[in-house]
Amino acid sequence: GAVRGKVVKTTVPDTSAPCPRDKVNRVFRAPAPNLLWVSDFTYVSTRQGFVYVAFVIDTFADRIVGWRVSRSAKTDFVLDALEQALHDRRPVQKSGLVHHSDRGGQYLSIRYTERLAEAG
Repeated sequence: GAVRGKVVKTTVPDTSAPCPRDKVNRVFRAPAPNLLWVSDFTYVSTRQGFVYVAFVIDTFADRIVGWRVSRSAKTDFVLDALEQALHDRRPVQKSGLVHHSDRGGQYLSIRYTERLAEAG
């Protein structure tokens, strides 16, 4: 197939920002629900331009547990996807749930990391 249009880079790592330790070690499968959630976002081309789609996946069943669509790649929409996952799944604090994402600025933002800490 032909690829048209420009490529949009969704992950722009900030190498100067402190990055949390990798607790997953490339093992993206959990033995039970609500033990490992992975988050990312991408873009989807539409007839009226492209939109960003953020998602949170529970790796136990490879199920999307939170998602949002936005025209902007700001922190708000990835935070909304996390809020949906937290609301729908209601993980117990101190249960050992690990959240894994790339080093994109949205996931290392103060608001996102504070919300993760608040959720336990």
